[in-house]
Amino acid sequence: MDATLLKPEASRADAAALVATAADLGCGAVCVSPSMLPLDVPDTLRTATVVGFPSGKHHPLVKAAEARLAVSAGAVEIDMVIDIANALAGDANALISEIVAVREAVPHPVVLKVILESALLDEQQLRTACRAAQTAGADYVKTSTGFHPAGGASVAAVEIMADEVGGRAGRPGQPGQPGRSGSGGLGVKASGGIRDWDTAVAMITAGATRLGVSAPAAILAGAPA
Repeated sequence: MDATLLKPEASRADAAALVATAADLGCGAVCVSPSMLPLDVPDTLRTATVVGFPSGKHHPLVKAAEARLAVSAGAVEIDMVIDIANALAGDANALISEIVAVREAVPHPVVLKVILESALLDEQQLRTACRAAQTAGADYVKTSTGFHPAGGASVAAVEIMADEVGGRAGRPGQPGQPGRSGSGGLGVKASGGIRDWDTAVAMITAGATRLGVSAPAAILAGAPA
């Protein structure tokens, strides 16, 4: 699980509390807004941030600059929001272009996750967006920002995403990238609306290799004894 704090009203004290909780629970990463960087984290945690968040309607060069600045401030994982209109239009070339802009700004070993707002997309649109992310060199596809009124992650969307990129093709998995598909595809990150143990397990069963959650302690508290 990635412990996430992206509320606009979040303070640095909130971020510090998140880091302490995430470290105590054994989370893989903490994801905060770019303005929270640099973030003091222990060696057991990775620092992630978001770019083009939450609308995705930023110019690709702005997203690229935001990503580069975040990495210079200590982020090792970038979760970028695509321009959702391009996904709705099925415009793979436009999607590839903007993802490549960010990928070139923050090359490996920085981990790049691409947020698709899957609740807005039908199956073909979602598959097209997944393939674009794979072609552009992303490491993960991610369901949602958690801020769109259309909703967050769903089992159906995760199943489609995992089927499309979760190991059937793609570049070899990169060492040191927790939760990425081990069979040559991209990782699938489910986020948005995952608040209890049963939902978390359902997402993993559907093919999610990482989860983005705002309340990891509450989820783990629901685990069977």
